[in-house]
Amino acid sequence: AMAASSDAAAATAKLPVFVGFPDVPQLGLGLAALGRPGYINLGRDGDIAPAEERSVEAMRARAHEVLDAAYEAGVRYFDCARSYGRAEEFLADWLRKRGLGSEDVAVGSKWGYRYTADWRVDTGGEPHEVKDHSLSHFLSQKAETLALLGDNLRLYQIHSATQASGVLGDKDVLDALRDFKDKHGVRLGLSLSGVEQGDTLRKAIACDVFDAVQATYNLL
Repeated sequence: AMAASSDAAAATAKLPVFVGFPDVPQLGLGLAALGRPGYINLGRDGDIAPAEERSVEAMRARAHEVLDAAYEAGVRYFDCARSYGRAEEFLADWLRKRGLGSEDVAVGSKWGYRYTADWRVDTGGEPHEVKDHSLSHFLSQKAETLALLGDNLRLYQIHSATQASGVLGDKDVLDALRDFKDKHGVRLGLSLSGVEQGDTLRKAIACDVFDAVQATYNLL
C-alpha cells in the first residue's frame, strides 16, 4: 500500500516551472512509439495492431487515443522528434482538434535524426533513421518543426548529442541555436545517449546555450 501511494504521489507531483510552463506534472509522454509503425517496443503487435494494419490513419487514431488518456490523467508535457515518423504531425493535429495551445500544454521536440523507414516496419536491414547534426540539417528540420508545431513548441533539443557527432564543437550550429532561441523564445536542450553521457553533458554546460537535458535513466 505504501508503494502504491508513493507511485501515485510521484505521478501527480509537479514542478513549479518547466520550460516556462508552470505546475507541470513530473511525468510526461514521449511519442517515439506512436508516430511510426516500427519501433523497439516488446509486444507491439498486441498493443497496437499487426504490422500490416498500421496505416498512417490507424496510427494517427491510436496516437490521439493515447494523448487523450494522458491528458485526462494530468500529463501536460509531450515530447516528440523529427525522426519519430509523423509524431509532430499527429501531435499538432491533436492539439488543433482539442483546441489546446501553448497555455495548456508544454511541447518539446528534437532535431538531428532523419526518419528514413518511409513508413515500413521491415526495412530489409536498412536503418530506420540517420543521424545528421550539421547546420543545414538543423535549419531544415527547424523549419519543418515550426511548420507543424508553431507557437506550441517550448523546447527544442539536439537529438542524441554525443562527443563523436561533434555538434557541441560546431560554432555555426551553436550560433544558429542561439539565434533560434532569441527569435522564437524557445528553450534549448539536448538528449544524451551512450556511455559518455557525463562527459557530453559537461561539455554542453560549458557551451552556455542549453536550458534542459534529457538523459538516460534506467530503473534497473
